[in-house]
Amino acid sequence: MCFPFRRRPRGAARIGGLITLVLALAACGPGYRAASGAAATGPGSARAEQMQDNAEAARAVAALQRRYRASTYVATRSWQSANALGATIDYMRASSSQDFLADLRETYRAHHGRDNFLNGYYDDEGWWALTWINAYDLTGHPDYLSQAGDIFADMTGGWDGTCGGGIWWSKARHYKNAIANELFLRVAAELHERTPGDTAFAAWAEREWGWFAGTGMLTGSHLVIDGLAGCKPDMGSPTWTYNQGMLIGALVSLARMTGQGPPLATAERIADAVMANPALSPRGILREPCEPASCGVDEPLFKGIFMKNLKLLADLVGQARAGRPGGTSYRAYIRHNAIAVWSYDRHGDEFGLSWSGPFDSASTARQTSALDVLNTQVSAGRGG
Repeated sequence: MCFPFRRRPRGAARIGGLITLVLALAACGPGYRAASGAAATGPGSARAEQMQDNAEAARAVAALQRRYRASTYVATRSWQSANALGATIDYMRASSSQDFLADLRETYRAHHGRDNFLNGYYDDEGWWALTWINAYDLTGHPDYLSQAGDIFADMTGGWDGTCGGGIWWSKARHYKNAIANELFLRVAAELHERTPGDTAFAAWAEREWGWFAGTGMLTGSHLVIDGLAGCKPDMGSPTWTYNQGMLIGALVSLARMTGQGPPLATAERIADAVMANPALSPRGILREPCEPASCGVDEPLFKGIFMKNLKLLADLVGQARAGRPGGTSYRAYIRHNAIAVWSYDRHGDEFGLSWSGPFDSASTARQTSALDVLNTQVSAGRGG
């Protein structure tokens, strides 16, 4: 069965004619995606497959926009909105599209000078800082980079001597956890890279990693637990996939910043551990510890965050070296998941919780997560 593409009610013409053409290739339902990938050979088939990859992401991003009122990315929780806008920016960067630049500008205007993307949670702020760095990379607009720097300055207020350092998860100061500190590390390293002559951001990045590496949140099994309890690693806390992914991305940024190999080697060990873990990667498809029945509002977004950060690692280290679990490269693992999402976890142009299926229900978090992994397959060449 084929599903019609549903355009945004506002500004429908923004989806260009070329995307409209390739959307027809992606209109067929589950099963077509996997079959075409298996049968494709030769340059013509490769081009058709790439066109289909682009078409799938185009459908997913257009469906995501329908979930936002006034195109200012405020229709759900702050951190989810940051990631939804971030995934939309990733789509534009990968495809060379400019379809949603107006949404980006409107979101900035809706918050800048009002709440400035700040709230009571340092991790929410970190997601917004990364989104504005991403927006700067897309547009070159200095205000976006400045906004990220201002957010980071607020995040530094979360650092204190409790547990020897690190930032708190929230401004209530009751929990130090992995995600807030992974974001702090990543944002610091990324701001350093874009700030000529910087030493301050670099110092924060080094300081954060020096602290994080000694907390025990990165366990001997090379998986990241959620946080600390009484300044000791809470070994009973889940190994959420986004904690694995964000540390991978942060370590990739740190490796670029320092030019040193150890952070990259640690990132590879984390990635390998996730891929080899039968609970997190059954049959090679990423799975959240809460699946299939006990996930809340936020957890459905986590897997996409892992995938977009794994792609950063794949882009830096290339294909698998001998000895990696199962001999599977990072790129092959990512693609296997992208195909699974489209083939088994889709209803029309919306996506569910479990990437191995079946589709359960749609939500902003589910849609953003699926877009994240579909974005990894997009090429600006449109298959050419």
